[in-house]
Amino acid sequence: MASLLQDRLTTDQDLLLMQEGMPMRKVRSKSWKKLRYFRLQNDGMTVWHARQARGSAKPSFSISDVETIRNGHDSELLRSLTEELPLEQGFTVVFHGRRSNLDLVASSVEEAQIWMRGLHLLVDLVTSMDHQERLDQWLSDWFQRGDKNQDGKMSFQEVQRLLHLMNVEMDQEYAFSLFQAADTSQSGTLEGEEFVQFYKALTKRAEVQELFESFSADGQKLTLLEFLDFLREEQKERDCTSELALELIDRYEPSDSGKLRHVLSMDGFLSYLCSKDGDIFNPDCLPIYQDMTQPLNHYFICSSHNTYLVGDQLCGQSSVEGYIRALKRGCRCVEVDVWDGPSGEPVVYHGHTLTSRILFKDVVATVAQYAFQTSDYPVILSLETHCSWEQQQTMARHLTEILGEQLLSTTLDGVLPTQLPSPEELRRKILVKGKKLTLEEDLEYEEEEVEPELEGEHESELALESQFETEPDPEPQEQNLQIKDKKKKSKNILCPALSSLVIYLKSVSFRSFTHSKEHYHFYEISSFSETKAKRLIKEAGNEFVQHNTWQLSRVYPSGLRTDSSNYNPQELWNAGCQMVAMNMQTAGLEMDICDGHFRQNGGCGYVLKPDFLRDNQSSFHPERPISPFKAQTLLIQVISGQQLPKLNKTKEGSIVDPLVKVQIFGVRLDTARQETNYVENNGFNPYWGQTLCFRVLVPELAMLRFVVMDYDWKSRNDFIGQYTLPWTCMQQGYRHIHLLSKDGISLCPASIFVYICIREDLEGDES
Repeated sequence: MASLLQDRLTTDQDLLLMQEGMPMRKVRSKSWKKLRYFRLQNDGMTVWHARQARGSAKPSFSISDVETIRNGHDSELLRSLTEELPLEQGFTVVFHGRRSNLDLVASSVEEAQIWMRGLHLLVDLVTSMDHQERLDQWLSDWFQRGDKNQDGKMSFQEVQRLLHLMNVEMDQEYAFSLFQAADTSQSGTLEGEEFVQFYKALTKRAEVQELFESFSADGQKLTLLEFLDFLREEQKERDCTSELALELIDRYEPSDSGKLRHVLSMDGFLSYLCSKDGDIFNPDCLPIYQDMTQPLNHYFICSSHNTYLVGDQLCGQSSVEGYIRALKRGCRCVEVDVWDGPSGEPVVYHGHTLTSRILFKDVVATVAQYAFQTSDYPVILSLETHCSWEQQQTMARHLTEILGEQLLSTTLDGVLPTQLPSPEELRRKILVKGKKLTLEEDLEYEEEEVEPELEGEHESELALESQFETEPDPEPQEQNLQIKDKKKKSKNILCPALSSLVIYLKSVSFRSFTHSKEHYHFYEISSFSETKAKRLIKEAGNEFVQHNTWQLSRVYPSGLRTDSSNYNPQELWNAGCQMVAMNMQTAGLEMDICDGHFRQNGGCGYVLKPDFLRDNQSSFHPERPISPFKAQTLLIQVISGQQLPKLNKTKEGSIVDPLVKVQIFGVRLDTARQETNYVENNGFNPYWGQTLCFRVLVPELAMLRFVVMDYDWKSRNDFIGQYTLPWTCMQQGYRHIHLLSKDGISLCPASIFVYICIREDLEGDES
């Protein structure tokens, strides 16, 4: 089990010191700061902590869960404590998914540097591991966990305990026979390589062996031609050439002699099936593969609602961390609710609630720093401004000074455009969406001539949602406020300096599709509550589709979602709505669909809409799709599962009873779900061998979600892992689906093995 990581653990001075352990102050808030002793475990993959130097320790975090390390100056929390704690001695451990950051303050600058350098090194090593190396490291981790007395050897009693921890329920005699076969030294214990052999015997894949032998003439190897036949016949790689098959053999065959003879062994075949080339997600869809030169309104745009919140919408914390997380996951439209703050500085928070407040200028600085770390394509700042004239001027100054060249402050060619620019034309630009006085040439402006402009999304959403959308839209309340304040100078009069920064995304109130067509321009954008958008889809679905071919729409969650829950974005995408804003801090099915949808196209945050959602003469109706759509039939054979995680890792006696649920989300007629039977007491290598069948009318809009659940007859089944992807990115043939946690983090090596077959429907068009 030797690896580059193991070598570094014995030679790198930083890692050696981290293994000895150091005291550091753990900081959770301004009032919670406690001394803890942190130590890197000998496996190099986990950090443990204890309250005292030699006290009882428990796991703190795994290196594979760490996204990055930031120094103290980049920590929002540590910056607020500069009078108490020296920033130079502080650093932040940032985790994948939605787990809160870990802020630590070392005893000295040198010790902080040791931990920062060491953690960076470990994260880089883990990130660069291939599938086999990750599997080896996973095995090493289990060995460490099972070796209770840490003597580098495992007795059969320790192995039995480990099997329970690994989700395996196995006959004791059979387990003992495998143990004896692996104990080549006949010492009565398993050491490093012996444990690897025991694991290989434990994980022998009979279903893969059978598949391998069905294409192999001698049952020992696949020749180049045999492997080529497999790729073409089963994997549906229609354009596969001998050169590509040879390249795959060279990539996955572990033996040099096999590579020289151009053959694939069983180990190489399994390695291919578990790789990215054998993944259900088509690798051709992973980089940016779509046309990025079409107008912005032709794309679905990854969008966030109340981006500043990392909790609920009533008492949750506002933090720049919300913007960092959203931007780093490819989000291209973030929301900023701005209110008058003390000392003339505007603040961001959820108005009329107990959510905490952050400075607007800190939000802008964060966007400037993180906007293009994940994607080069444009970021949209959706401003909801509730500020006085003076603080709007301050907002405009911060936007201009902090964003600098990143801010789009004039049309691209300096003249009035005839259509929205493309993501390609707007690379590395930040656009402001908000109220605007005029897009045409600068006019002479006099304050008293201008009626107050109010965003008011949240006041109106809360008021109207409580009436269950009895009003047609948010504008009536807005108009009432305008009338009330018209006679006196309103603090909400739109400031020209802020107005001038809105170029292509002028916010306008929606009245009707006819009104928009007659009075609005392509550079104007309307926002819809989810309730109103869904109602419009049912009442005028085709009109909504046509509206979205020339103008941008933004949809936001209902004001009743005070817990920051989400709606299903699919319903809104079906009508061509581009900016379907999500509460990204909230995990669940809805965010799985959103994450899966934007996993394609380089994760850049822009996905080109299907052609029937870009045609302004489109006859498509999301509720009643008709010709020319041809249905397809999807057959999914759910074959087996591998190394499914325990729901309760500390409860040794508990083994999962897994089942697989397949869900399809698309137009209403396509939305369906089916599931397998459950396998009793086996989360390690369960076998289902069941085929599920779906008929899908509009595959261009369909999303597939595979969910593994732990069957429970007493209550609802428990979630184990999931994977969601667009139909158009799915590969046919024998594929592995590598599972993700609720937070979208890899559960490597947990996977399910399936066979996918898509057939064109011969029955003709659906009506």
